Amino acid sequence: MSKTILIDPVTRIEGHAKITIHLDEDGQVADARFHVTEFRGFEKFCEGRSFWEMPGITARICGICPVSHLMASAKAGDAILGIHIPPTAAKLRRLMNWAQIVQSHALSFFHLSGPDLLLGMDSDPAKRNLMGLVEKYPDVARNGIRLRRFGQKVIEILGGRSVHPAWVVPGGVREPLSDENRSKIRRMLPEAFDIVGLALDMLKDSFDHFRDEEAMYGNFPSLYMGLVTPDGGLEHYDGLLRVVDSDGAVLEAGLPPARFREILGEAVEPWSYLKFPYYKPAAIREAQGGRSTLHYPAGMYRVGPLARLNVCDFAGTPRADA
Repeated sequence: MSKTILIDPVTRIEGHAKITIHLDEDGQVADARFHVTEFRGFEKFCEGRSFWEMPGITARICGICPVSHLMASAKAGDAILGIHIPPTAAKLRRLMNWAQIVQSHALSFFHLSGPDLLLGMDSDPAKRNLMGLVEKYPDVARNGIRLRRFGQKVIEILGGRSVHPAWVVPGGVREPLSDENRSKIRRMLPEAFDIVGLALDMLKDSFDHFRDEEAMYGNFPSLYMGLVTPDGGLEHYDGLLRVVDSDGAVLEAGLPPARFREILGEAVEPWSYLKFPYYKPAAIREAQGGRSTLHYPAGMYRVGPLARLNVCDFAGTPRADA
């Protein structure tokens, strides 16, 4: 007879989750659902608020990546004001955003993925966690903490606090970076670069142990979307939207992000509150003999680190390109 298996909770993620697996009468998987509770209602309780308040409110969407939401909200405020912020302010915003990416990736790689990569996915679940990692590989765990601290410290130096800094505002940033604080960040860079190098070597060394998992985990064809510079470089703060397919063919070379509605649609499913965005080339392009519309779900795309690498032509610095 059919059966339902519930895995609740799913740990080591940023949020609350569970997995429901439905088996048919032969005991085979008929369907599986990954449920993540992320509904907070921000859109509703922000109605009627002054846009000057919005960066401070939207940063609270997440305690792990508040800078990302802070930055997006401030950029929306820039658009409302109809201004281009000063180049120095844009560079400072980028610096904080890079710090956010570093601390978030350090958390993900060392603390969330590290136990599986280093202790093995079939190791004792009671020890396959951060404390087990500290016990068996204390230097690795310490490096993860140090790298995350570097990112958090840069955010704190710029914004006055490491979580929910009220520093990025519509029109720019609240205050400049002093010479003293710039020197502090410079002094921390060598150790951060060393830890990143060690992490990359550790990851590459682990590949041979996970050939079976490689064939299953996230290995499916999809589109990818991310930002690129006007000449196709890696971008994370501004730039143009680019969409590529699973073979690397460019479907959308570079569209201003404000025009995203021209290429994105939203589908709904009866089993989730989430919207399911997908790529839909503009109708005029079809009329001109371009690519046909990719309907849902064929037009679903991935974003994030993998997508950023897949959509760009180069990273922009010798170390990052290497």
